[in-house]
Amino acid sequence: MKKKFFKIFLLTVILDVCAILTAQAQITIVKNGKAKGRIVRVERNTNNDEAAHLLQRFVERISGAQLPLVDGIKPRSGDIVIGEKTDKAKEDGFALETTGNILYVRSGGGRGSIYGVVTLLERYLGVSYYAKNVYTLTPNKTITIPIINIAETPAFRFRQTFSYGNDDPDYRHWMRLESHDELFAADMWVHTFNTILPADVYGKDHPEYYSMINGKRQPGTHSQWCLTNPNVLEIACQKIDSIFRANPGRRMISISQNDGNGTYCQCPECKKVEEEEGAVSGNYIRFLNKLASRFPDKEFSTLAYLFTMQPPKKVKPLPNVNIMLCDIDCKREVPLTDNASGQDFVRALEGWSAISDNIFIWDYVINFDGVVSPFPNFHCLQKNISLFKKHHATMLFEQNIPNRGTDFLEMKAWILARLMWNPEQDTDSLMWQFMKGYYGDAAPYLYQYQKLLQGALLASGIPLWIYDSPITHKQGMLNEPLRKTYNELFDRAEQAVQKDTVLLNRVRLSRLPLQYSELEIARTDVNSNAELTRKKLDLFEQRTHDYGVVTLNERGNRPADYCRLYRQRFLPTGERNIAKGKPVRFVSEPTGRYASFGAAALTDGLYGGTTFVESWVGWEGRDADFIIDLGERQSFTTVTGDFLLQSGAWILLPEHVTYSVSDDGQTWRDFGTYTFTEDRSLSVKFIDAAVTVPQPVNARYVRVNVKGIGKCPSWHYGVGYDAWFFIDEVTVK
Repeated sequence: MKKKFFKIFLLTVILDVCAILTAQAQITIVKNGKAKGRIVRVERNTNNDEAAHLLQRFVERISGAQLPLVDGIKPRSGDIVIGEKTDKAKEDGFALETTGNILYVRSGGGRGSIYGVVTLLERYLGVSYYAKNVYTLTPNKTITIPIINIAETPAFRFRQTFSYGNDDPDYRHWMRLESHDELFAADMWVHTFNTILPADVYGKDHPEYYSMINGKRQPGTHSQWCLTNPNVLEIACQKIDSIFRANPGRRMISISQNDGNGTYCQCPECKKVEEEEGAVSGNYIRFLNKLASRFPDKEFSTLAYLFTMQPPKKVKPLPNVNIMLCDIDCKREVPLTDNASGQDFVRALEGWSAISDNIFIWDYVINFDGVVSPFPNFHCLQKNISLFKKHHATMLFEQNIPNRGTDFLEMKAWILARLMWNPEQDTDSLMWQFMKGYYGDAAPYLYQYQKLLQGALLASGIPLWIYDSPITHKQGMLNEPLRKTYNELFDRAEQAVQKDTVLLNRVRLSRLPLQYSELEIARTDVNSNAELTRKKLDLFEQRTHDYGVVTLNERGNRPADYCRLYRQRFLPTGERNIAKGKPVRFVSEPTGRYASFGAAALTDGLYGGTTFVESWVGWEGRDADFIIDLGERQSFTTVTGDFLLQSGAWILLPEHVTYSVSDDGQTWRDFGTYTFTEDRSLSVKFIDAAVTVPQPVNARYVRVNVKGIGKCPSWHYGVGYDAWFFIDEVTVK
């Protein structure tokens, strides 16, 4: 009996001790809907205030109880203390530490206290945030917090990606995102040369301040500075000083080349520096170092972009010179280490990291020419971001397009945010986690879609480019059998959530890129079912309207305009083009690769789209001259050339196009001339250069002479360089 009594007594003691330890291992901040703890702010400041109110707000949403918010008092058991400093984390980092039944949210600086609260809510209280105003939580009248002892510092001191959730403060906090306008003085963070020394102010009287290109000074909004001109340095210093004085509290500014490629100065003095440094960037770093020496308490960011991507051989950036290195020319079907274009960038990254620990990476994760088209690069994100971190990058901007309808934008922004904080996470696990929370029961089918798309891209061997077209992939990841499979998966995804309107709309929004791809591919197929295409176009137009999709590309082309032009350009109208299928002979051939297929493309009956990579035929820096043989004398009143405007790609409108006709192909008579109006718009446009005569003309041959503008004008990205013009279909009616 004594032994049995002792065992029962011992078991009771053990259970009591376990109960005491369990109680001590948890902090109860809400019990049965009543607040038990408080939020104690150590000091009042913007970050601590945001952190305290964020915690208070979500605890109330979970439990219905509002934790009292108090300042500067001694904490007691059950309290959460916000705002103490910690040396266990650096800028934007935090420590969550439990001591004496009190939880301390300590900050390493910056927004550390906010991100500590976000981690507490997400990791320990079950709140998940996915997109703008989209979060999940489990209601619970009692909230307990376990013993916590963690500290985290983000991989990058600056983290930004575009998402349309940036105007939701809670979303921005949850994604741990920042914005350039919070850091750079006067929001001057990229392409600032013309802002500081405007060409329209200084160019006329001082052309020597600007680039010499092909032996001529070329002042212009996208021309660069002559960096060896001492007057440029002095004026720039004056302007920079005034900017900092007007923006007290800001210590960083971008002094960086205007957008455009090859427009750097080639005067003898600048060329000498380039030769000494073995790279154009040498002149820029020498100039930035002079600025950095004048303002040692400030930080100067400058671009390593296009012609300045490769580092110099001799000069090293001063510590307060920030190198903003951009990988714009790289293909995206594999990580940057795995194809030739990426490896060229990696060599630049290695070179810069050997001479600087202050590197800002500008990475591109979307197709700018078709944001509403599939861009399956999720498998590259983690490896690329880890690469950046390995090579001393401290700041990272992942450029997306922040508009609804952009291919899986919500998921990409969510995954990128997590990888920018900690690049060692598994992208596949993050994708699945997001899909379950955001798409609900549709997640398995959308996950299969993404994995099939990724596998098909890799198997095709076709590069993925940030200025791409679905038509590039119509024999690869978007071939007909695969599109059928993708649609079946989306059908099953919609069926799985058909009773939940919110989830159904999310699935349908994510389906738009596939539907856009089908429309783009259909217009290149002369045997496509026009009636079926019309129905798909009507659905696409309705869905883009309903879901607030405002643009299809970086240039701002609207879905409604796309659908209107699609009906005009790509669907049969019943009008007969007597030039369709007729042979073309070039007197002045198109440029480069366009000569090989241009003769067929000009009369094949298929119109080009908003990207110049398909159907269009181009001439660079010279005029066009070609003859269409109608086969026999024909009667007609109108000749039209279809021209493309895409100024961001240096594709500008020519001066004029002249049409002439002949019976024998030798003697020509004038039919008429169409004169173009200069258009500086960044939007992609199609221009019908039509000439109509009052009485029918009879002729066998039609000649097309196009007079180009020669060089890109002063307002353009390519100032001083040859301009392109592009033609597609020529119609004779």
